[in-house]
Amino acid sequence: MRLSSGLLVASVAAGLLSVAATLLAMPAAALQFNLAMLLALLGYVLASRDVRRVRWAVGAGLGFLAVVVAMRLFWYQEQVDELGWLTYGQGAAKTALLARWREMIDREMLAALGLTLGVLCLAVGVLALPSRRRRRGVATTVLALLLFAWFGLNFARKLGRYPLPDLLGTVWPALLAALVTMGALALSGWRADRRWLLPVGLVLLSLVAADAYSDLAVAWSGWWVMAKPADAFLETGVAVSTSSEGFPQLSQAIEVAIALAGAGLVAVGALRSSREADAS
Repeated sequence: MRLSSGLLVASVAAGLLSVAATLLAMPAAALQFNLAMLLALLGYVLASRDVRRVRWAVGAGLGFLAVVVAMRLFWYQEQVDELGWLTYGQGAAKTALLARWREMIDREMLAALGLTLGVLCLAVGVLALPSRRRRRGVATTVLALLLFAWFGLNFARKLGRYPLPDLLGTVWPALLAALVTMGALALSGWRADRRWLLPVGLVLLSLVAADAYSDLAVAWSGWWVMAKPADAFLETGVAVSTSSEGFPQLSQAIEVAIALAGAGLVAVGALRSSREADAS
């Protein structure tokens, strides 16, 4: 018990440091602390031997999320100095820029796929919990439907402006992650712990998945507009990367806090729900 408690404390500390590093515009340190937080949380779950019902599913989900962060850290470390505003004209420079842009989109698709696998495993953990509380189940189902309606309206805005098959061919991993997370949220009320950690964590992860979809869709739509054969040109002053010089990075820090809190609350909430079910 002391080992698992120590790992949980270490996870919380690493998560706070990741948010602080993001706020201070230190992306490498933020990713490193993010990875440390997920690994410590994974250790906490695996060390909790009294929750066999959900331990391996939740542990696998955290493992996939940790792999996504590790990939992002690797991608960040291999980047050359490409910060700031780049100017390109016609010809080879434009082709190289579009190819680099497409490579970044492909990487985001891979990260979204890792997120999907992670939330799928967490959803399996939720389904493994016994159903108990009906009133809470109705509440989380209604909340999941509201989130789904909001997400659907945002998705509908893209229709008509871009070819749907091409759009879906790019955003499907993040779209699937959002749908799976909202589905798990709808079912979580019946299986929630007394403190509602599990549903709150799934709400946060639903926002994370929706944000991943939005970022991927925006990146692809920008690339598609520039890459169309009819008007494939880039104007002077087109931004292709963002600088990390701004201080403080409040919005990014909030996004990181939501993602880490969501993963942590789902993991701890699933374990608490399992223990409460065994005790009842």
